[in-house]
Amino acid sequence: MSNTSVMTRPAAAALNPAVAAALLAAGIAAATLAGAWYMQLVWGLQPCELCLKQRWAYYAIVPLGLVIALIAARGAPRGLVWAGLGLVALAALGNAGLGVYHSGVEWGFWQGPTECTGPIGNLGSAGSLLERLDSVHVVRCDEVQFRFLGLSLAGYSVLISLFIAAVAGWGLTGKRNAA
Repeated sequence: MSNTSVMTRPAAAALNPAVAAALLAAGIAAATLAGAWYMQLVWGLQPCELCLKQRWAYYAIVPLGLVIALIAARGAPRGLVWAGLGLVALAALGNAGLGVYHSGVEWGFWQGPTECTGPIGNLGSAGSLLERLDSVHVVRCDEVQFRFLGLSLAGYSVLISLFIAAVAGWGLTGKRNAA
């Protein structure tokens, strides 16, 4: 018997499309969050309320994808792995919808939410009210801070979210390689 025809359980798990899809989805979501934080902290692009809401799905997909990959690699029941990948796909598709909404607000197709007027918080005493109002910087949801190749960051979030949903779908439909 040839050594190339024998595959160990960890090697077979690594070739499992569900494991690969879950890891890829988590990695893409983590890279997207890292890019968003880099643009915020290094480039100084402050996120609006809709930008912050679009991060929620990525925050959920990172740990969920890692847990799914772990349990799929350890031979968890197929239904549990499928449910996890289904949640990743639903979160990504929901986020794509939110990105489309945000893009429409940016292009002026529809009105944005009232949260995009920015937080005011505690303004202190009446004497310093005008000074504090001058220091409040409102990040509007309908004003694009950055475009690349004609798309805003909300538009790229749509594409990234759709790609993550497609990766999760591939993990759902992929066949496990025989050991």
